[in-house]
Parts: sequence; C-alpha cells; structure tokens
Amino acid sequence: MVLRVGLLVGRERSFPDALIAEVARRDAGVVASYAELDITSIDRPPPYDVLVDRISHEVTCYQPVLKLAVLNGTRVVNNPFWRIADDKLFGTALAARLGVRVPRTVVLPSKSYGEGVSNETLCNLRFPLDWEGAARELGFPMFIKPHWGGGFRDVYRVSSLEELWRAYDRTGMLTMIAQEAIPWSQYVRCIVIGKEHVLPALWDPRLGHFDRYVRASETMPPLEPALLARCVEDARSLCRALGYDMNTVELAIRDGVPYAIDFMNSAPDFDITSLGPEHFPWVVEKMADLVIRLAHEGPPKPAMSFKDVMR
Repeated sequence: MVLRVGLLVGRERSFPDALIAEVARRDAGVVASYAELDITSIDRPPPYDVLVDRISHEVTCYQPVLKLAVLNGTRVVNNPFWRIADDKLFGTALAARLGVRVPRTVVLPSKSYGEGVSNETLCNLRFPLDWEGAARELGFPMFIKPHWGGGFRDVYRVSSLEELWRAYDRTGMLTMIAQEAIPWSQYVRCIVIGKEHVLPALWDPRLGHFDRYVRASETMPPLEPALLARCVEDARSLCRALGYDMNTVELAIRDGVPYAIDFMNSAPDFDITSLGPEHFPWVVEKMADLVIRLAHEGPPKPAMSFKDVMR
C-alpha cells in the first residue's frame, strides 16, 4: 500500500515542489503531492497519512479539517492543536520557564472592542492603565506587536510614552504585547525540523528579505562554538515544549547571551530565494526524512481522551 503525504500551501512553490521530488526520489513507499480538500464531512476525513500545513494560519477554514484529520489518525505537521493554542505571551513565559532568556514582556489591554462591549463590561480593568509602570519595567526603546500573528505586521518600535500611545491608538481591537528591545551584536535563526534537527544560521533582519540569510555573514561575526551550541539547545528545547516539528527560532545575541525573540513560526519561510542554496537542500532533506518517517509510523496510539488527541 502506498502511503500519502499531502501538502497544504499558499503561493510558495520552490519548497513544496522540491519536497515532493525528494520524497519520490527516495522510493520509500510514500507519495507526496499537493493536498486536495473539498467540503468535508465528519465521517470522511482527508485521505492522507501525513499532512504538511503551510497555510492554515491564513486560510483558516483548513484548521477544522486538520483537527478532524488528527482525530482520525493523520499525522499533521505542525499539529493544529498546538499551533492554534500558541500565543506570544504564553510562549515567552514558557521559554523563561525552560531557562531560555527572553525580553521582559507585558500584555496590553486592547485599545478598542467590538459592538456591545461597554465600560460596564470592562469593569475588571483598572483605569487609568499603568503606562508609566510598564515603561519603567521595559525601558525605551521597546517593541509592541500583536499577541497573535507574524510577518512583521503591526509591529512598532517606540522610544517614548508619546510614541507608545500613538502606536497603541492604531492597534484597534488587536491584543498587543510590549517587549524590551534587545540590542544585539549577532542575530541567529535556527531552522528546526522534527523537534530535534537544528540548522543555526546567521540572519540579519536589517537587510532586505532575500539577503537576510545569504549576506548575514558580511554584517556580523560568526558564532563561537559554545554560543552556537547554546543556540541549538535553546531552539531544540523550545520546539520540544511547543510541539512544533517545523519551526524557525530567532535569537538575538546580547553580551554573549542568546535571547529568544521570535520562535512560533508554524509555517516558516522555506523558499529557496530566502534560504539560499546553502540552507535549502538541508531543509528539503530533513523534511523528507520527517514525512516519510511519520507516514510509516502511522497513527499514534488510539486516543482515549481529548488530551491524548493533542499529543
């Protein structure tokens, strides 16, 4: 029997095409292809042994289908129960609990609310909010960013209370966090596959999108071996705890210490134009290893409870 791997993607093509070709090249009894979904009944889940989810964070109607697939034994990368549950405040607190250094972080009440939410509804919020206390705790400059979300959308760097208020006034109904800025001498992006395989790479967020990997070695020094090992172990610890089989973990190096900045990227950028020819083959190889292994392992043990389904 041929085992089936389905890829849920958006506009990307270089990575999924390369993964499909690599799985075919292995001739391991597994076939990978672009997944096809239709109106989905609870008794007719998608007919795949493994699904690789690269787009449900944007095409949210896929999320219930992926959870149905997990319930029926499909291995989904990344597990949708883990992915949908994450948020930046929880993730940052979890990292700190694991011993990974993180920026000081606070969560902000939303600026505005939907129809029907009144002052009485918000009776549990203290007014006025303690902006001065948050500024003393985090210092300036600081960043405010959405509690959920990514892709650098709605992220602001602010250098005073006045700038903070102006940025906050633009956030509408978004829930935002504020974090201290970490001045850094090196910046690392660790690509993690299968929670265990880690490829650390210098990555410069100051450069244009297509230069951040390939030109980072021109703008910062290489990592010393001990620091490199610390980055790898921090990335591995985070992905084990978060349940992510496919992730990128960004670490800013301040005074020789890595700080986890962004580490819940459930559909990380794997395009060859971003990764460059140095890193792209590694990602394709490790992802092929992962999906072939999961396909042959088959469903996890039968779930006896909702908790077991999420494992």
